[in-house]
Amino acid sequence: MTQYDLLALALFAFLWLGFNWLTDTSRTFARVSLTRLMIEERRRWLRNTLRRELRMIDTQILAGLQQGTAFFASSTIFALGGCFALLGATEKVQTIFADLPFIFHSSREGFEIKVGGLACLFGYAFFKFGWSYRLFNYCSILIGAIPMMSDVAGREKEAEHAVEKAATMNIIAAMNFNAGLRTVFLSIGYLGWFVNAFVFMATTTLIILVLLRRQFFSEARNALLSP
Repeated sequence: MTQYDLLALALFAFLWLGFNWLTDTSRTFARVSLTRLMIEERRRWLRNTLRRELRMIDTQILAGLQQGTAFFASSTIFALGGCFALLGATEKVQTIFADLPFIFHSSREGFEIKVGGLACLFGYAFFKFGWSYRLFNYCSILIGAIPMMSDVAGREKEAEHAVEKAATMNIIAAMNFNAGLRTVFLSIGYLGWFVNAFVFMATTTLIILVLLRRQFFSEARNALLSP
């Protein structure tokens, strides 16, 4: 690995961590991210459960969230298997790369390190998706524990506490899902490293810019802010 490879890796980690901080935890800027806006919508959704006698709507929403999480979890498993298959075809891949222009050819060890890093990304994403799926399952149980509207009288504090627990569990599950999804997006930028370090830095920066636009300047964000 050259000094440019190390620089590209450092930029990748810096942009990843900085993006997470900016969208999930930062309150430094006046412009609120789409993720933080959706956190409040999740709380509003679960507060509405106290005013519904029938909870089929809530269970259907949770089922949809779990299905999406399960889909991405299974997809990352397939991608992880593809990484291990790629390790077994290192010589064939290097032969193909040798015929391509504008590629800095690395050693076999360097190629295997890059594939190993890609496998680590998909492994991290799988654990995030798997944990998110489990937390959405817990959230469905907590929603079932929220008192029915006819039973809330005289138990307002208990009901509000039950709602807050369900909302917090739902938010934590969503944050883990978002972390896994961002990892999948950034793995696309990581693929640029197989060309060379400069393409790696360019693709990572491009992916981050796209994600920033979606978080702070997208139509979806504007829809949540509209009166």
